[in-house]
Amino acid sequence: MCRSIKRLRGPDGPVTEDEVREAALQFVRKVSGFREPSRRNAEAFDAAVDEVASASRRLLDALPR
Repeated sequence: MCRSIKRLRGPDGPVTEDEVREAALQFVRKVSGFREPSRRNAEAFDAAVDEVASASRRLLDALPR
C-alpha cells in the first residue's frame, strides 16, 4: 500500500507510541490524499490518526510475542 509505512511488529522488540502514531499518520495521509489537511479538515484528519493509532496499539498488544 504505502512503502513509507513501517512494519511495527517484528523481532526488534516493542514499538514506541511515537512509532505507532507515525505509522497511523502515514496511513491516514495515504487514505485521505492529504499531506497536510486544510484547517477545515484538520479535526477529522487528526481524529482519524488517533483512531488508527489506537486500533494499531490494541492489535499489537493483543498479538502474542
